[in-house]
Amino acid sequence: MWSDAQVKEWERRYAARRETVLALPTVHAWHHARILPPQQGDVRISASIGPLGELMALWSSPADQAVRFPAARVTVHVPEMAVAARIPALRLEHPTVQPLPDGRVLVVAARCTWRPGGPDRNAIVYDPDGETVAEQTFGDGIDHVQATRNGKIWVGYFDEGVLGARGWGDAGAAPPVGRSGLVRFSADLTEEWHYPSSARVAWGHITDCYALNVDGDTAWTCFYTEWPLVRIRDGGVTGWHNDVRSATALAVRGSRVAFYGGYEPDRDRLVAGVLDDDRLRVTGEYRLVLPDGQEVPRRARVFGRGADLHLVTEADWYRLNLEDLPS
Repeated sequence: MWSDAQVKEWERRYAARRETVLALPTVHAWHHARILPPQQGDVRISASIGPLGELMALWSSPADQAVRFPAARVTVHVPEMAVAARIPALRLEHPTVQPLPDGRVLVVAARCTWRPGGPDRNAIVYDPDGETVAEQTFGDGIDHVQATRNGKIWVGYFDEGVLGARGWGDAGAAPPVGRSGLVRFSADLTEEWHYPSSARVAWGHITDCYALNVDGDTAWTCFYTEWPLVRIRDGGVTGWHNDVRSATALAVRGSRVAFYGGYEPDRDRLVAGVLDDDRLRVTGEYRLVLPDGQEVPRRARVFGRGADLHLVTEADWYRLNLEDLPS
């Protein structure tokens, strides 16, 4: 338990840091689209961004949510909406949805329990008719899921997925699937690459994959504890030392980078930089706001894909490109 003095000191530091962030020059995201439900009254369960910059959303009705395995609908927004699949019974909690080739969709649950009789299968592929065509175990503690156009699936794990929870790593149990912090699965859901031990020597272990951006066939990540910016291209790992801490999303194009978010006082901070030799050089620090200057809602999700940041609120989709930042 913290003492009263410790609580007051934390509050003082929080207020001081937040005041610093609020004083930063602002950068305005631009409104891209309203996020409309496929049927009146549907509630959005989750949203994510696909490889072409499309928004993938998962919905169910209040009546469906009252049952254990609700019916659900997958929609794709470009920004116009189309229904991609109807899932008769969604068995996964806290899901992320991504598109796969041939009109299939992948749904992945964030949590996964290991049991002696076999672990949960928390990755399910559905065809356009909503029929299950493949299932696999992607492990526990999943924070990011981003697929490529040809169906490669990058998965970033938070600390419980790396260190073990829900039975993973216990005596007699299997080691965590996400123990490396970052794994790539093939289109048929087979693990084909993981963050290697050689990269851990150079750039540190991934204890928590804070930010992930998959651009084409190249993946970029920034992770706890050393916070490097790491690029994975053609199986090779390249990194840059970085002093920006706790960013939760990143945009990148060539040598230009922008980090968004951070611990609570820095939740809407935006840091721009360029890659110089083996280090990121900061070129500007801002606060991201909505088009009307209002603060980004706390519950908004921000995703990085290529040079774009996608900001998703309850009913709206905003974007910011690296070219939108001051030169």
